[in-house]
Amino acid sequence: MDEPINIVWLKRDLRIEDHAALFCARKGGKILAVYMVEPDYWLLPDTSHRQWQFIEQSLAPLKEQMAKLGIPLLFFRGDAVEAFAGLISDLNIASVHSHQETGNLWTFKRDIAVGEFLKSQNIRWHEHMQHGVFRALDTRNGWAKRWDVMMGEAGYPLPARQEWPSLQVDILSKPFSLEILRPNFSTTALSQIQTGGRHEGISLLASFLGGRGENYRKAMSSPLEGADACSRISSHLAYGTLSIRECFHAAVETLVSLDKENPANKKMRASLVSFIGRLHWHCHFIQKLETAPAIEWQELHPAYQGMRTEVDEELMERWFTGQTGWPFFDACMRSLQATGWINFRMRAMITAVASYHYWLPWQKSGQMLGSLFTDYEPGIHWPQIQMQSGTTGINTVRVYNPIKQGYDQDSDGIFIKRWVPELSHLEGKALHEPWMLDQPPKNYLPIVLDHQQAAREAREKIWSVRKGKGFRSEAKDILNKHSSRKSLKQTNHSKRKKHADPDQITMDF
Repeated sequence: MDEPINIVWLKRDLRIEDHAALFCARKGGKILAVYMVEPDYWLLPDTSHRQWQFIEQSLAPLKEQMAKLGIPLLFFRGDAVEAFAGLISDLNIASVHSHQETGNLWTFKRDIAVGEFLKSQNIRWHEHMQHGVFRALDTRNGWAKRWDVMMGEAGYPLPARQEWPSLQVDILSKPFSLEILRPNFSTTALSQIQTGGRHEGISLLASFLGGRGENYRKAMSSPLEGADACSRISSHLAYGTLSIRECFHAAVETLVSLDKENPANKKMRASLVSFIGRLHWHCHFIQKLETAPAIEWQELHPAYQGMRTEVDEELMERWFTGQTGWPFFDACMRSLQATGWINFRMRAMITAVASYHYWLPWQKSGQMLGSLFTDYEPGIHWPQIQMQSGTTGINTVRVYNPIKQGYDQDSDGIFIKRWVPELSHLEGKALHEPWMLDQPPKNYLPIVLDHQQAAREAREKIWSVRKGKGFRSEAKDILNKHSSRKSLKQTNHSKRKKHADPDQITMDF
């Protein structure tokens, strides 16, 4: 076929609304959309069936939406370079458009390979911004202002409907099927995992802004209350069924409307302001990984390199499966295993237990946690993993006490009883600290170490490094490179409290 075709390569942008790549590809040719199902990616330790289930559920309605615009959506299974080579041999490809992706090391290397191949074929690859994350950023100075400007702009309109009068269907449908082959992937649906698709994302955002989020600011710390009080759009942001800009606009419009119609509702106003702030910090953390990809595998502060190297397989297994003997922690991990989501404070505690109490390498525990999160966003995940493991050199060292967190966040033990049913007959202190009983429950694994002693030893190790020569100088350089220089000019109608330690802000959605 001689007619020029512009490819839109879909990645973490499974929508048609506010889609820069889709809008810009309409110029100078027909649009053909493709989604690559790459088996090697789904063999990685930080990927999982729950993530694929969400994506698959999002792709089906997206194909229908694109069909209404006259845009075919093709699914390829295999290597991306080989898929592009096949397209180039069959069609007159003028250009490739996609959104910029800040993914893990695997996707980073894949993009390099694709870029080199397209260049060798004299095909230009246009990568468009999706979030407020900027490529080749030399300094964070001015970053926050640029984010404000981007969020304030109108979203991209839909491209005009197109026709394909001369394109053969067999050419479009001949590549691979959409099947994923991975031995340890479950073949049955995960019923408690969040449902994918733009419709679900729009519904969640609307219900949150419409009143469900009124207790957001207070309830976000609780794994029990936060499951409903948080917006729960994190997976939709991670895979792009919603654009962060449309969420920002919707939240600001709701805030403006609230100030006009119901200014007495201070609780909802505070929740909206907090939510808007977290949209800002969403991009702030992704910018960290974009600027320094090695955050995924190498300690941000070099003084901490090589500190955790040995993996205690028994401790790792007990941590991962929620069999530590600490009831509240086990409840959180089992809940995450079943649902693919847990609120941020509990994510921080889960990471802290692995990195401090059990002294496990954060790279390994981080990969395992990534596979559990339906909303796995590498740009947020890896900076947070390092932050909660004490290896950044610039953040407060926070060793969460899994027992105290239980008393603080689940004082009545409702959450514990739901996820650790073998303790459901206990109450009060016995429920939170069953090892204190004269006869601890026989069907519940006992603890293997004292959490206070383990925390104390971990703090000593972390702080001893901080006392080293040259540590402060290196930390200052890291701070200059990665601190946000925030402004967040939300609207003229909103007020924002300052945070003493902004990088510790939660990422609950």
